[in-house]
Amino acid sequence: MKDAYSLIVEAIDAGTYKPGDRLVESELAERFGVSRTPVREALQRLETQSMLKRDGRSMIVATLDHNQLAELYTVRTELEALAARLAARHATPEELRVLQAMIDDDLKMLHDAEALARSNRRFHHQIHLASHNRYLVQQLDIVHRNMALMARTSLAVEGRGKAALSEHQEIVDALESGNAAAAETALRSHISKAFETRLREDARRDR
Repeated sequence: MKDAYSLIVEAIDAGTYKPGDRLVESELAERFGVSRTPVREALQRLETQSMLKRDGRSMIVATLDHNQLAELYTVRTELEALAARLAARHATPEELRVLQAMIDDDLKMLHDAEALARSNRRFHHQIHLASHNRYLVQQLDIVHRNMALMARTSLAVEGRGKAALSEHQEIVDALESGNAAAAETALRSHISKAFETRLREDARRDR
């Protein structure tokens, strides 16, 4: 059985609790069928990780400001670039086939941005695993956990979903060729375009 911390993190990642939502200890305990003590400890842990912020006696799911978003994308880019390089060297044929199958399946859900976003997280996680470096995977898990604090997915922007899948294909093609430099370049470009899309949307909403 998963602990309270994992259950709350998964709920935030799934969008059940979004940035700005208030988390009530008693309600969480009832929802997940656990006592309030582990929930309280989980909330305190999430606060130290900056995923939650305190508002009086309550906890609220944090929202990333512009600087935090830029910092997060910087770290994500470097760690994922390393994962791509390692995956180009160490990914098994089975792992590569799984990545390709993910792209093929995702092409059928271009109309559903939220489903595509969930699949996108699984795709990137599969690349992390294909690096065969447990410490890198752990660090990337932390980064992607914080990515859940972004209220909207860039894949909801018109045309971004199709473009992202094309970029995913470039990454997989490079991994299949075993070209570490090309895999890193393709992944860096992919994240850069996603970040630019998000910044454009944020700027448009701020007008």
